[in-house]
Amino acid sequence: MKKLPLSIQIFPKLINNDCLYVDKTKIIYDLLSGNGEYFFLSRPRRFGKSLLVSTLAEIFRGNKELFKGLWIYDRIEWTAHPVIHIDLSTIDFKTPEILEESLKAFLKETAITYGVILDDKRTYKDNFVELIKKLSSLNQVVILIDEYDKPLLEYIETEEIEMSKNIRRVLKNFYGILKGMGAYIRFVFITGVSKFSRVSVFSDLNNLIDITLNEKFSMLLGYTEEELRYYFSSHIERMAQKEGMAPEELLKIIREWYNGYSWDGKNFVYNPFSILSLFNTDSFDNYWFSTGTPTFLIKRIREGRDELMEFENMSMEGITFDSFDIENPDIACLLFQAGYLTIKKITKQNVVKSYELSYPNREVRESFLTNLFGEYSVKGVGEGNKILKQMIKAISSENVEGFIQEIKSLLASIPYQIFIKEKEAYYHSLVYLAFRLSGAEIHCEDCTNTGRIDAVWETGKTVYILEFKVGTAEEALKQIKAMNYFEKYVGKEKKIVLLGIGFDPEKRNIGDYLVESL
Repeated sequence: MKKLPLSIQIFPKLINNDCLYVDKTKIIYDLLSGNGEYFFLSRPRRFGKSLLVSTLAEIFRGNKELFKGLWIYDRIEWTAHPVIHIDLSTIDFKTPEILEESLKAFLKETAITYGVILDDKRTYKDNFVELIKKLSSLNQVVILIDEYDKPLLEYIETEEIEMSKNIRRVLKNFYGILKGMGAYIRFVFITGVSKFSRVSVFSDLNNLIDITLNEKFSMLLGYTEEELRYYFSSHIERMAQKEGMAPEELLKIIREWYNGYSWDGKNFVYNPFSILSLFNTDSFDNYWFSTGTPTFLIKRIREGRDELMEFENMSMEGITFDSFDIENPDIACLLFQAGYLTIKKITKQNVVKSYELSYPNREVRESFLTNLFGEYSVKGVGEGNKILKQMIKAISSENVEGFIQEIKSLLASIPYQIFIKEKEAYYHSLVYLAFRLSGAEIHCEDCTNTGRIDAVWETGKTVYILEFKVGTAEEALKQIKAMNYFEKYVGKEKKIVLLGIGFDPEKRNIGDYLVESL
């Protein structure tokens, strides 16, 4: 049983320490031997991007013996190339000036490694050109850029717009150098979390091939079902024995928690960080989510007043979600690129692709919604969880009155300034979060042939049809009846209960509610 490479992102270190390596070199070979020389790949954090870049670096350095036993070992000609490998997360970018100096310092350090001297009087751009040209005397140059967007994401929520623009300018000039260096370059690979549009830092680098949504490379990062079973078989057997269950039973739970990421709607992969953490601790937990959820994203969703129900099984056209405007980012784009939403299905109509997005798995859905509940309830995650437990208790016992009272107590504690008069989305979102996190079977914005039901809460014996209105409960109940929302559930042979909830905008709380059984 090989050691698990937790937090090891350097390929030689992983191999020399006899750590487990899921062999991705067949797909890497396809990338290197295919069409094109300039590539871009976007993937969420902690998904193996840095290890991939390190692996590419060692292939191009010609370090064949590191790959002994791997697919690629005897299938390529091992030729050494000079490699410029830059990780933007290690570069200082407090100001545009500091970023320029940091890039110069990095280029100088790389030059020294290869016995090359750069002209200190030149700019960071000129030094980049100078380094590429001088290194090309050894062989064509390979350029690998990891975390290319780290400085951009750092300033995505800043109010210092000019600084953000100047940071972009520095990076745009730096990356733009690459287009005119084709004669000296063998291969370019750039990776990060995000893909920007319009004011793109790659506007001058228009020969960059984006493989983010390319089906051929959809399994380049992350673990497939087959890889999980093959490489982690001993870990699966050991954990299954410890838990007193069959391996297939354990795999079913692992699949629910950590599988589900896809960039083509066909091939689905497990989150590698979560899988490694799972077998390291033998415990199911929210590993990936807890390593750094951006607070600005959670706050932006609340401030944008988005209907949270729309994030589940939403449909978007490709051009609207696979890249975003850094100055006015779309929430769905941010959620997709950050890994909170993934592609579940792709359909095509008149050559136009439509992408169905949803949460990848239980880990992401529960963690994300729990954090949102804390933000919406203005209680924080810890206090929000306490309130949530009371709601879950009421929901689990089908105690409608108790649930309504918990919602009323929650709303009563929310500061006045965050409410928007006669805006139903905020109320809907809180109730949706409570239901979704309770584990209850809940369908929000459920479509019928006459309209959309706000929510359907289904238990073993009862179907609750819920309608929320800024107004009176009577108005909400009338709408349920007028639109015959309940007809869809008549054939289920369950008790049907209509629940109309009226919100009073003056009180900023539930004004009244009415329950009627059919």
